[in-house]
Amino acid sequence: MLKSRFLMVLVFLLTFGVFLAACGSSDEGEDTTGDSGEGSSNEEASGEENSDFSVAMVTDVGGVDDKSFNQSAWEGLQAFGEENGMSKGEGIDYAQSESDADYATNLNRLVRQDYDLIYGIGYLLQPAIAEVAEQYPDTNFALVDAVQEGDNIASIVFKEHQGSFLAGVAAAKKTTTNKVGFIGGVDGSLINKFEAGFVAGAKSVNADIEVEVEYAESFNDSQKGQAIASNMYSKDVDVIYHASGGTGNGVFAQAKDIKNSNPEENVWVIGVDRDQHEEGQIGDTNVTLTSMVKRVDIAVQNVSEQAMNGEFPGGEVLEFGLADDAISIADTNEEAMTDEITTAVEEWKEKIINGEVEVPSTREELESFIDAL
Repeated sequence: MLKSRFLMVLVFLLTFGVFLAACGSSDEGEDTTGDSGEGSSNEEASGEENSDFSVAMVTDVGGVDDKSFNQSAWEGLQAFGEENGMSKGEGIDYAQSESDADYATNLNRLVRQDYDLIYGIGYLLQPAIAEVAEQYPDTNFALVDAVQEGDNIASIVFKEHQGSFLAGVAAAKKTTTNKVGFIGGVDGSLINKFEAGFVAGAKSVNADIEVEVEYAESFNDSQKGQAIASNMYSKDVDVIYHASGGTGNGVFAQAKDIKNSNPEENVWVIGVDRDQHEEGQIGDTNVTLTSMVKRVDIAVQNVSEQAMNGEFPGGEVLEFGLADDAISIADTNEEAMTDEITTAVEEWKEKIINGEVEVPSTREELESFIDAL
């Protein structure tokens, strides 16, 4: 009997031991899972790290709603934010500049707010970017439309002269008066690229075409833009290409005023930086012939992704052109951009990409280009 009881106790103890061993094994499994959990925690930490990443931009005086350059950059930042669960004030933001004096102030404010990457939108911000980036080597900066040396600066530039050449081709094909116009913002090396490309494109189609060129000396003076456009249209210019930021809003306003007064009169505007078809809408018609689209939005989005992933291209110059699909001509206005115009634009585009045509980017190069026609 005692032996029987002893055996029962022994069985019980052995069973209990097995149970404990199983629990121990389970605990070890939980520890292993815990290791996976640590991996999961690391992933969460990585996610938190990404969510902690923040990026902002400083506009030039054109403002974030200039319907052009700054607006395109902000749209790119918003697209980046949407992909990564960010919104204005929560991971992405912008600081608007009312004057040149605001550039350094805005950059410094965003640095103090601990943004990881800060964009300067437009070549006018180059001096401020150079100054502030040197003071804060642990913050990354990106400068759009100019080149600035610095290990913590990425320079983003475009081959605007290539797209402007195609805008010139479209203008030359569309004009009925053999007179087209170019309105620039501030006269300088950047906007001269737009001018040179446009004149070269128009002259390549028709060497005798007249191209009137004028600068508003501002990227944010729509009244000046309208006054210049009014003067050009009054002299039989019927297609105007503007590269003037917010000043270009006045060009659209004048073209629409003319169209309102006389629906039979054909006046056209070629937009810049983004597809400005909407700006040309007036009733059932549209005065936007086409736009030279510069994908600032895509560049901003791409560089932001690189920075967030620890691959910020500091010290590099990133150049985008026709071959990268970062420069293009909009065909939204299908009625105005006839098959003949579109075909001509595509033919010249291929010549540029293939290297058959070297588009001038300065006035000096333009003179040589025209002499060779």
